[in-house]
Amino acid sequence: MQRPFSREIRPDWSAFVDCILRKGTPQRVHLIEPFIDIEVQEAICWRFDLADGLDRGDPHFELRRRIRLQRFLGYDYVMCGVENLDMPLKRSVAEDTATLKRGDGRAYIEEHTGPITTWAEYETYPWPDPNQVTTCALEWYERNLPDDMCVVAFGFAHFAEMLTWLMGYETLCYALYDQRDLVRAIAERLVELYRAALERVLQFSRVKAVLGSDDMGFKNGTLISPNDLREFVLPGHRVMAQMAHEAGRPYLLHSCGKLEAIMPDLIHDVRIDARHSFEDVIEPVTLAKQRYGDAIAVLGGIDVDFLCRADTEQVRRRVRETLAVCQPGGGYCLGTGNSVANYIPLDNYLAMLDEGRRWS
Repeated sequence: MQRPFSREIRPDWSAFVDCILRKGTPQRVHLIEPFIDIEVQEAICWRFDLADGLDRGDPHFELRRRIRLQRFLGYDYVMCGVENLDMPLKRSVAEDTATLKRGDGRAYIEEHTGPITTWAEYETYPWPDPNQVTTCALEWYERNLPDDMCVVAFGFAHFAEMLTWLMGYETLCYALYDQRDLVRAIAERLVELYRAALERVLQFSRVKAVLGSDDMGFKNGTLISPNDLREFVLPGHRVMAQMAHEAGRPYLLHSCGKLEAIMPDLIHDVRIDARHSFEDVIEPVTLAKQRYGDAIAVLGGIDVDFLCRADTEQVRRRVRETLAVCQPGGGYCLGTGNSVANYIPLDNYLAMLDEGRRWS
């Protein structure tokens, strides 16, 4: 098997969690990546023969391959959530032009109108039944995940996103003026659903951290007003964080955009333990570490646009510069600014990981 990395490392979920909780400078750089596009996963598995010896007829083939992939790349965890929590949305599909393109195209949420724009549509919408939520993958990981790895729970807490997706962003903006009762009803329904899902998740001992994923902003500010976020969105995250903390797990938040206006709320009211998703044109992760690192961990931050345009040596230099600022004291895990999208050059992603292994 080819080896793209200069140093072997073993997972250590306990040290990973301690790093997030800012319990001092870790002995090595820990990695985090909430989202790795399936095309990237498959390309790495193919290039480095990671599926060799695995039975593709095994009903748990994908879970076994995910463990092997995560260990190979140097992660201390696997991501996993519940099943049967899907909510039908309106989507548009365009051709995917990435090098590792998706054959069925790239899907986008319809921004004008979603499936719920009136009370009648709210009443007839096929809401998932919390009693039908399943945990098949979590159950398998509980029995089979190597002892040095943990599960980071994800796949829920999309409070702002689902308001936008269920109503359509344009419709939501109007509804915040003339149908606030409908917005509130959707928001409360989401809290009910995600509370039930997290209750199930927290029953598993291998789950050591909880990641809420909820894009709330764009380049210049929040997608809806900070006050509306405080009324309709942040209470849901407060519930998620409280549940996680009562179960002894940190609550991590992935959220894109400029969130400066609500960062005090996220830190002191919601009480997140870490934030993920940083973009250079909004706030470089090194600046975020200096501003917020005494209160929360900052995660990722190697800008996606930079990773797409740079060469591997530029990537390595950027990683070293970032670690020099962010690694001391803990509270930082290396990763992209958003996700390992299928348009990021694969060698740049691997160079980022390798430079993290080299750091001392």
